Amino acid sequence: MNTVIPPDRLIVLIPAHNEAATVGAIVAQIRALWGCPVVVIDDCSTDRTAQVARTAGATVLPLTLQLGAWGAIQTGLRYALRHHYRIAITLDADGQHEPASIGALLQPLATDQADVVIGAFPERASRARRLAWSYFRLLTGIRLNDITSGLRAYNQAAMTVLASREATLLDYQDVGVLLILRRKGLQIIEAPVSMQPRAMGASKVFRSWWSVGKYMLQTSLLCLARIGHNPLPPDD
Repeated sequence: MNTVIPPDRLIVLIPAHNEAATVGAIVAQIRALWGCPVVVIDDCSTDRTAQVARTAGATVLPLTLQLGAWGAIQTGLRYALRHHYRIAITLDADGQHEPASIGALLQPLATDQADVVIGAFPERASRARRLAWSYFRLLTGIRLNDITSGLRAYNQAAMTVLASREATLLDYQDVGVLLILRRKGLQIIEAPVSMQPRAMGASKVFRSWWSVGKYMLQTSLLCLARIGHNPLPPDD
């Protein structure tokens, strides 16, 4: 059980699109291990993702338009802020991230060592993923080992930054997110975790060299535009 953060101040956010085969078990494990609320953001699934998640004990936020993983996560972060949660954990619905690993992310936030903790497992990387990581570390100066991990913990300061209109311009929860957080002066660290192979499907970004090339081009343009260095006017 979680002895670091009171369960009523911690929330777990899971973006999901057609993950009925895996999301129920993940929600049930989180509820059993950590006793905290779980919110599944259903990104226009055509299967029983929403029903399975609710049955397992999650609150489901159904999206009326498919926003992709980052849009779903941002929806969850805004929900967490509205309900005054202190820490939000994001993890994938495909079975890669182990709910037991959440503990490794909590301690640095609870003791104010960091604003963001990334669950890092660089050993999972394919050749294409390693190439992308090396390139973006060189381009941005970000010194992290696993910049695309979706297993992350955010405190309220980080959530506020990522719920902004500026962050809505992003497509992925990776380099652009890290650049915005860094520009705001927030502390980002990694915690080593273990991960499992996907139960089903494949990475939408790293499934082929074509998709990798498209991702690298989009993210390179984002970096070169120095997203976060010329922010939008403050939200009203």
